[in-house]
Amino acid sequence: MLPAEFAALKPYGDWILATEPERYAKRLASSMEEMQAFYDAAFPLLEDAIAYCDKFPLTDLPDDAKALMHLMQSLVMVSFPVEVWKQARVPDSGAAYCDLIVEPVI
Repeated sequence: MLPAEFAALKPYGDWILATEPERYAKRLASSMEEMQAFYDAAFPLLEDAIAYCDKFPLTDLPDDAKALMHLMQSLVMVSFPVEVWKQARVPDSGAAYCDLIVEPVI
């Protein structure tokens, strides 16, 4: 599913999610330890992943590049909880939420 160069990320395939609501639900359902492990594995490969995906038109990504892009979007989803908040939810946000109406990429 992922490009061969990113085989080290295969154990995190459950983070390959196409929509923001799916990624947010996964974040809320994951422990900080799970998010930290994913972050630690994926973050060092972020620049290489961007360079790999940039080889293709955004509207015509091969399946492996699209999976990699979705995985990196999940990395962004866990970055604030891991780097700043130390919890999955936004601090002091109570029951507030925001639904994304349109995804940035089909």
